[in-house]
Amino acid sequence: MLRGRAVPPTTTDQRLLDGRGPADWVHADPWRVLRIQAEFVEGFGLLAELPKAVSVFGSARTKPDSAEYKLGVEIGARLHEAGYAVITGGGPGIMEAANKGCDESGGLSVGLGIELPFEQRLNDYLDIGLEFRYFFVRKTMFVKYSQAFVVLPGGFGTLDELFEAITLVQTKKITRFPIVLVGTEFWGGLLEWVEKTMLPSGKISPNDMDLIHLTDDPDEVVQIIIDGHTRAEQEIIERRSVEAEAREAGTD
Repeated sequence: MLRGRAVPPTTTDQRLLDGRGPADWVHADPWRVLRIQAEFVEGFGLLAELPKAVSVFGSARTKPDSAEYKLGVEIGARLHEAGYAVITGGGPGIMEAANKGCDESGGLSVGLGIELPFEQRLNDYLDIGLEFRYFFVRKTMFVKYSQAFVVLPGGFGTLDELFEAITLVQTKKITRFPIVLVGTEFWGGLLEWVEKTMLPSGKISPNDMDLIHLTDDPDEVVQIIIDGHTRAEQEIIERRSVEAEAREAGTD
């Protein structure tokens, strides 16, 4: 409600239809809200019918001739063989490797890119590709449309995705799903610090260590994910059974 001096001298329609004046308003926060909304709508619309999928994270700086890149290719292929689509950040390095492995084995390969101050285009192994302006919108898509996270060696961006996923599962903001670290030599020191520093000081609970799996074997990566989903499905069946029994008892 606006009264007195707070009432603007022109109507909303007048300001909309008047083409004169500065265009600074398109960079203001209310306009950004619409851009954010548009990104959510576009992402939800594009990915709504995506089959079960696994997000693979890792460094964009990984070279195609490296062992880590080849491991990413193999994991992408194995995930497709197990019936999963592969989602990555859509860029080069490990992301390209996982998309390549999935794509070349006949799977559905998805890339969710991000606008960056330096050039980074979507890789050539995508069936579905989308670029976002906002990191938090992109992160929502990773979490919403993935049934597991596989994390290969990477930098700050990879760590960001890893710990956000762990936090969301730990706080039960999302249904628990497998988080698999690939590379015992790379990730071993981090997990050792978590276990020997964070855990004894009471910063995390003992059960929180069970949220993370560590391996070097692509077959084990896939098996961890399958086993995790089998347990989750069984828990859902058992919970629904208990809820049904409670409803029946309430009607007697």
